[in-house]
Amino acid sequence: MVSSGRTPLIVSACLVGLHTRLDGGVRHFGSVMALEGRYCLIPVCPEQLGGAPTPRFPAEICQGTGEDVLDGRARVMTSDGRDVTDIYLRGAAEVLAVARLTGATCAVLKARSPSCGVGDTYDGTFSHTLREGSGVTAAGLARAGLLLHTEEDCGILLG
Repeated sequence: MVSSGRTPLIVSACLVGLHTRLDGGVRHFGSVMALEGRYCLIPVCPEQLGGAPTPRFPAEICQGTGEDVLDGRARVMTSDGRDVTDIYLRGAAEVLAVARLTGATCAVLKARSPSCGVGDTYDGTFSHTLREGSGVTAAGLARAGLLLHTEEDCGILLG
């Protein structure tokens, strides 16, 4: 359990400026950083925790959603044709373990990511086409009962 006195909050590491983006770059999201005063931010990168390198090829869920990947009905493929499903499943399991270890009941995840997307992700064609359905980690966290947000709607957590 986190002992900072603040509520633990799982956040995608790429949202707080860590070098975890697929291109190895850095971006800060003020909407997420604004949560730091009220929450103890716990940065995680499912792809790195699952064993993916940084930088890495883009990946998308093919023929399904994160729920389907968890249930063995869909795969995660890279733009160069490699199956990275096992990496995404390992990463989702590791993030869930971190949530349980820290007592986190809520997460702010990177929108549209094949790991972290909440509510929609890219459709597996690498054409920037969105489809309904969450990423693998988001689906796993939702199954475990965590409340999920993205950098786009996390301001609601400030009440």
